[in-house]
Order: sequence, then structure tokens, then C-alpha cells
Amino acid sequence: MSLGPAGASLNPDQAENFEDMEKQFAVKAVQHMTTYWAILEKMKGSQLRLTKMDDEIYEHFKTDFPEFDPTKTIDEDQMKSKEGKEKWRNFMTTYEKKIGDYNFGTMLRSNPKYEYGEKETIFAMRMQFYAIEIVRNRQGLNDWIYEQAHA
Repeated sequence: MSLGPAGASLNPDQAENFEDMEKQFAVKAVQHMTTYWAILEKMKGSQLRLTKMDDEIYEHFKTDFPEFDPTKTIDEDQMKSKEGKEKWRNFMTTYEKKIGDYNFGTMLRSNPKYEYGEKETIFAMRMQFYAIEIVRNRQGLNDWIYEQAHA
């Protein structure tokens, strides 16, 4: 979709319906969220592969974000700060031609100890989701979901 050159005025008669686009995005993000949760209920996260590139993503993330503690609540303000955005942008662009929808918005639990909820969920890019959830899964931090579903 193009809105025309930067600085050009938007003609409302020619613009797509942004409200419909927002609804479609929300539906896709919720579908992704519920699908991921359903998978975690059926399989331990520690046994799950999210992409064909999990090993590469894991190593790259650990190198670029050595301070990240997957057991802690994500500091959304830091993640979305100017410096945080730049660091994530550099990380994500590596996967531009390797991971489909790498920059598509999705929902991410801010802490692996909790289910998705209004206060426990943040908006993130797909590559942020993959990187963080791959680390969480490798460390067994999502296995409680499977165990709870099978108790």
C-alpha cells in the first residue's frame, strides 16, 4: 500500500479503509497468539522449533543481547527507546529475506511466567517474538504451559 510521496496530502476518497486494516491486523495477531498458546499446551516449549533457523536466531540473539534475562519481565520502555529500537532494527534486518513476515506485528508475553493478558502482553515485531520465545523455550521457561494443560 502506498500513500504517495512523503509530504503529499492524503486524499480520503482514494485512501484504503485504515479501520478495516487495523481490524485485520488485530485478527491476525490474535490468531498467532492463540495458535502459539495452543501449541505450547500440546508440546513442551523446550521441544519446539519455531523456525528452520532457530539455532542461528538463538546464537545471534545471545550475541547481540547478552544482557537479556529471559526469566525477567521485559522492559518495554527500554525495548522501545530510541537505542532499543535501533538495536532491534539492526538485529531484525538480518532476517528480512530469510523469515517471512519478520517485521509483522504480533503479541508477546512480557514475562514467561504468565499467560497472555492485558497487562502481561506487549506489541512486538515477529522477529522479536521469535528471538525471545526461542530463548525462553530453550531454557524450558514455557514448559509449565504444557504441564498445566496435562495436569
